[in-house]
Amino acid sequence: QVQLVESGGGSVQAGGSLRLSCVASGHTTAYYSMAWFRQAPGKEREGVAALYTGGGRTYYANSVEGRFTISRDNAVNALYLQLNSLKPEDTATYYCAARMGFLVGARLSPNNYNFWGQGTQVTVSS
Repeated sequence: QVQLVESGGGSVQAGGSLRLSCVASGHTTAYYSMAWFRQAPGKEREGVAALYTGGGRTYYANSVEGRFTISRDNAVNALYLQLNSLKPEDTATYYCAARMGFLVGARLSPNNYNFWGQGTQVTVSS
């Protein structure tokens, strides 16, 4: 089992920044595919960014490309999401997700992940 705990959410004005963190515990010795998702009330869960802890590639949704950055620190089992130039439409609950092993495709599909955190709220006001 892997436990994921997100932190770093908050309320900011449009144009501001936040840095989200996800710390993993439990079985963390293997390489994992990890991703950030978000879900606003009444909308489907949306993949935001993804990476593989055993590689260097990153993947982004078109809506956040150039504004958000996903990164990791394997030494402390942490995943990060830097959110810059925030817009009101970025308001959502942000979730950290993981699955063991490498994903060849569909890295931003929630159906490909089986470990989830409880989420952290990001609210962006205009």
